[in-house]
Amino acid sequence: MEKEEIRKLIDDGRAILGIELGSTRIKAVLIDDRGNVLEKGEHGWENELTDGVWTYKLSDAEEGLRSCYEDLKANVMKSYGTVLRRLSAIGISAMMHGYLILDKNGEQLAPFRTWRNTITGREAKELTALFGVNVPERWSIAHLYKDILEDRPYVKDIAFMTTLSGYIHLQLTGESLLGIDDASGMFPIDANTKDFDASMLSKFDAILKERGYGFMLSDILPKVLCAGEEAGRLTKEGALLLDRDGDLMEGCPLCPPEGDAGTGMVATDSVAPGTGNVSAGTSIFGSFVLEKPLSKVYPELDPVMTPSGDPVAMAHCNNGTSDIDAWVGLFAELLGLSGAKVEMGELYKLLFNEAMKAEKDCGGLISYGYLAGEPVSGVTDGRPLFVRTPDSRLRLAEFMRAQLLSPLASLRLGMDILFENENVKLSKLMGHGGFFKTKGVGQKLLAAAAKAPVTVSSTAGEGGAFGIAVLAAYMAVKAPGESLSDFLRKRIYDGEETLTMEPCEADMEAFERYYERFKRGLSIEREAEKAI
Repeated sequence: MEKEEIRKLIDDGRAILGIELGSTRIKAVLIDDRGNVLEKGEHGWENELTDGVWTYKLSDAEEGLRSCYEDLKANVMKSYGTVLRRLSAIGISAMMHGYLILDKNGEQLAPFRTWRNTITGREAKELTALFGVNVPERWSIAHLYKDILEDRPYVKDIAFMTTLSGYIHLQLTGESLLGIDDASGMFPIDANTKDFDASMLSKFDAILKERGYGFMLSDILPKVLCAGEEAGRLTKEGALLLDRDGDLMEGCPLCPPEGDAGTGMVATDSVAPGTGNVSAGTSIFGSFVLEKPLSKVYPELDPVMTPSGDPVAMAHCNNGTSDIDAWVGLFAELLGLSGAKVEMGELYKLLFNEAMKAEKDCGGLISYGYLAGEPVSGVTDGRPLFVRTPDSRLRLAEFMRAQLLSPLASLRLGMDILFENENVKLSKLMGHGGFFKTKGVGQKLLAAAAKAPVTVSSTAGEGGAFGIAVLAAYMAVKAPGESLSDFLRKRIYDGEETLTMEPCEADMEAFERYYERFKRGLSIEREAEKAI
């Protein structure tokens, strides 16, 4: 579209806004109803390790939300010479899982616990046995059960238990609602009713009654909605939360708030059975839409949902690119001391491309980028390690390749179960997130690790903010009875530019050598956890 056409679209209130609160960035994407990106905004933030808990202050989330929107608004003015006042639809996404509890007045009762925490091992195991489905340590119910077992005094005052996306949505609309994908990271979902599993709710209610609590779990959980349903409207207070200047008008409809797994599925057109995607950023996880249920319970695989309510097996790893980011920051510091000036995006590109010049198995180098615990490999507390033998080849290329293969090796631990034990077959595997921004690097390495072709689209770098904007568009303009899969295929991704890379034999063989060393060396990581 021409600039004047876009300006009129914005002035007419036909633009659609998606905002995602990710691990290191809060990002806004403004699109039209066909998924064309019109403008962006962002705000950087970081989690904190406070008293052994990975957390974010909710005040920082709200201030970051405003800052991100202000950046978007300023960019709209700069690009199109107009003030953003009206929107057709809004969607809010955020990191899945975690634990966020409020009293009846909406006041926070305990620090927000993010997905990164691995402090509910006992509780997760007990709930898995009680429900007969895998309950990961990240899930909200595991954290609530932990507080119950520890007799935390604030449990009796809980009126709302939600996720970060649900909290922001509540501030914008006054409605305690959640999309089914994000909800599936709180408590098990019944695939038939598309709601929290009633029989499992009853089992947990028995625990609450035995402990003397005066509420049932369903009293504090958000209402579950599927993609395409309206989830409330922007209130006057919500509009001011986003736009402190008061230019944004109230009344805009919002789609169900979702988690980053669901928005990643949408951003990669991976919502139909037989499709899968790998999201690689601060965490790394593979989401695989199932054609039939898993044959048994696997602690390494999370049972979640697509935004439409189809069952998904997720292989989730807490540690993605954080340690890579730390090393890149160290190299940037060195360059600064030398007087060289290199833009960070260019430095990432240089280092990622250098990794492709290395010996394919990293020349004997191994990296464990475990800033946090990693349940999939049995590591409770993170201890980032770089390991080499005396005769290994310590060059920048091998070093960087080892860093890039580290999160893929952890991911393979979960993928092996799906592909080998459950014989899951994929019609396509998509990649998205910052790991894939440098063309042909992360994609080629993932293809070798997964032993499958990997496709990256032109919107792969936009991530979850784009995905939730598309979900908002689906709610706003879908045809009667049109499925999310059909909407994406016909309206959003028809004719989109993509790049598919096939795995080559040499890369796969080299990855297997690295992977075997990685698995053997996990004992070093576990000993470091005890000793340091």
